[in-house]
Amino acid sequence: MKALLLYPGFPKTFWSYDEFMKIAGLKAFIPPLGILTVAALLPADWEIRFYDRNVNQETDADWQWCEIVILSAMLAQKQDFLALIQKAVQLGKKVAVGGPYPTSVPEAALQAGANYLILDEGEITVPQFLEAIAQNQEQGIFRALEKPDVTTSPIPRFDLLKRDEYLTMAIQFSRGCPFQCEFCDIINLYGRKPRTKEPSQTLAELQSLYDLGWRGSVLIVDDNFIGNTRNVKRLLRELIPWMQERHYPFTFLTEASVNLAEDSELLELMNQAGFYAVFLGIETPDQDSLQVTRKFQNTRNPLLEACQTINQAGLLIYAGFIIGFDGERAGAGERIQTFVEQTSIPQPMLGVLQALPNTALWQRLKQEQRLLEGFGGLEVGDQNSLMNFVPTRPMAEVAKEYVEAIWKMYEPRNYLRRCFQQCLNITPNPQLQQTMYFPPGKGLRLLAQLLWRQGWQRREIRLQFWQQLWAILRTKPQFLNMYLGLCAAGEHFWEYRVLARERITEQLGFDPLTMPNSVEQELATL
Repeated sequence: MKALLLYPGFPKTFWSYDEFMKIAGLKAFIPPLGILTVAALLPADWEIRFYDRNVNQETDADWQWCEIVILSAMLAQKQDFLALIQKAVQLGKKVAVGGPYPTSVPEAALQAGANYLILDEGEITVPQFLEAIAQNQEQGIFRALEKPDVTTSPIPRFDLLKRDEYLTMAIQFSRGCPFQCEFCDIINLYGRKPRTKEPSQTLAELQSLYDLGWRGSVLIVDDNFIGNTRNVKRLLRELIPWMQERHYPFTFLTEASVNLAEDSELLELMNQAGFYAVFLGIETPDQDSLQVTRKFQNTRNPLLEACQTINQAGLLIYAGFIIGFDGERAGAGERIQTFVEQTSIPQPMLGVLQALPNTALWQRLKQEQRLLEGFGGLEVGDQNSLMNFVPTRPMAEVAKEYVEAIWKMYEPRNYLRRCFQQCLNITPNPQLQQTMYFPPGKGLRLLAQLLWRQGWQRREIRLQFWQQLWAILRTKPQFLNMYLGLCAAGEHFWEYRVLARERITEQLGFDPLTMPNSVEQELATL
């Protein structure tokens, strides 16, 4: 079988880092781990051509060559994903699809003309699909009634990647999360019992990247890396000597729940293994909203102290925030801004609450008849969309607070100040010579572009940039790469805040930042 594996393009999103990628001479943040794992599950005698359309695109000759097109997608890739299905159908090619988006909303892929839906987790459903192909079945929907044992998962086909076009590589250690946040679809997709790979398995994946010549950042894409603390400590205890023997070829970042701050042993192991950053799902500093959305793990200890503990353990903090919870008091956007300033989190990902299909939130709002059809994140595919349900306070009020928070947090002077302060907050990791790694050619290009743009062109931050850069060089030179990387990412976020404002304006019908008080008061009565 001649299979063309395609990963659809992303629109500009919070995590696309578009302008940063341009000035660094890169194409994409991370590779698509899911479809690379699917590639490893396909028969050895299949011929495979793979394209991440965010890096390079297939040719007409590839379309003519293939017998089947295999796609994987997340919600944000919806537009290109559906267009690729339709193109394959027009060319008379069989189409197989999988990934989080078709698993959650299979109807869209079926309507577009997909023949095979390989849903849920591929370790179970890819073999079902292959059996159907062997029996010459023209179509099929393949689902898993149980969760697979991820210790059987193969090493992803990293060899298919144009690795020098990515900022970081990616591996996965676990699937699932033990918590019950109402808005989250991870527990629907992967369950509440975290399943982990064996440490030897993960080390084999890292060895594969090492043998292919990769040096630099590796994102562990688990939705909650510390969901199974016993097993993650087993991994870290084997990872530490592996890294030491190879003189720390990688630096790691991952996503974890805030209760990471409660486990000093785990923080120390992550430090010794070469972790430099963690993404935290903070969501909101409002305790009432955390209770409403069942994010109880964030209520056990003060969030501000948790962030300080994690910084002191040597980790940079990225974090997600949400506005629009039921019963939320006015001023939530300002309270999030205050928390971000107190913690100096450089890149807060703020989104408007969405009811994702089949989540507990979706089910509750459906029962309450509050869901809105053809509206919100399912249509836009990014965090900057209005709620797809009727909120408990005026939607225009939520929209205004969201845009104001994005606008102020990513004002260039505010952003650079947080980047600088976050680097000062972090206790240096003695294991790492540098926290962010850029290949020499790419690093020099990024430095030159950054010095020109922020050190000269942007007059409003020019003096601040040079003063902070000198202070980093003088007091924390080991954080130079991290600081420069964060500064360079600002070029993306300063464009993204404009896009977020435009998208909300388009959905509302007016600019929330220029909304007269009389209009706001009138909307509040509706």
